[in-house]
Amino acid sequence: MCCCCVSGACGVAVGYPLDTVKVRIQTQKQFTGIWNCITTTVKKEGVHGFFKGMALPVTTISMTSSVVFGTYRNCLQCLAQFRGIGASNTKLDISVMSPGDIVKVRLQCQTESKRSGLKPKYRGPIHCLLSIARDEGISGLYRGALPLAFRDGPSFATYFLTYSTLCSQLTPAGQKEPEWPAVLLAGGVAGMAGWSVGTPMDVIKARLQMDGVRGERRYRGLVHCVTETVRNEGPRIFFKSLEINCLRAFPVNMVVFAVYEVSVRVLRSVSVDRIS
Repeated sequence: MCCCCVSGACGVAVGYPLDTVKVRIQTQKQFTGIWNCITTTVKKEGVHGFFKGMALPVTTISMTSSVVFGTYRNCLQCLAQFRGIGASNTKLDISVMSPGDIVKVRLQCQTESKRSGLKPKYRGPIHCLLSIARDEGISGLYRGALPLAFRDGPSFATYFLTYSTLCSQLTPAGQKEPEWPAVLLAGGVAGMAGWSVGTPMDVIKARLQMDGVRGERRYRGLVHCVTETVRNEGPRIFFKSLEINCLRAFPVNMVVFAVYEVSVRVLRSVSVDRIS
């Protein structure tokens, strides 16, 4: 479990700046593209603007990563004949991750800063969490939980299937474990594959989480958000952030799987030494 927590936390740290850019592009029309969002953020908020709300996701994603990767390992061990079957979300993942995710998105989309002279609505992760619970009720913390589940179920299945398949194909005959270049390549490609599947629901999730923060609420729910988004902006909007998701996913998941494999192999060798 510890190695899964560490790999998840490392992944958050590596990819968080581009994740902030991704969320802003998905939810705010003021940004015309990736570079425009980056330069505007630096100009108005400084480098700190890319790391808003990072503290809570490091905690929640570390916890959910331990469940997801643990499930993945158990699936491989118990269902070896179906090598590569992916692990979908458990109820624990959603219950832990959803409140942390909405706090992350709210803080990432908060463009007010001391540099701009505007007072931010939320002072930090805990203040944001408590404010949402106070103003919108506990259910407000789970706004976007349904698209989060719809995003992560097929996304994680594709993610682990891709990683397992590539590692299997790239492992030399007679060797039990893939070499490090194969781990890095498989991890990066798996991340891109997972986000290719998950990006459409990621857009809907972010819009539902930000709905009503800067004015009247526009969406009545998941289906209404999907239909209104398609009607007003066309189906291409669902893949507006795919480029940056893939750009972020490759290095992030290289790190995630590298740290995970290192940790697993170290723990395995320690266990073997103790037994012998």
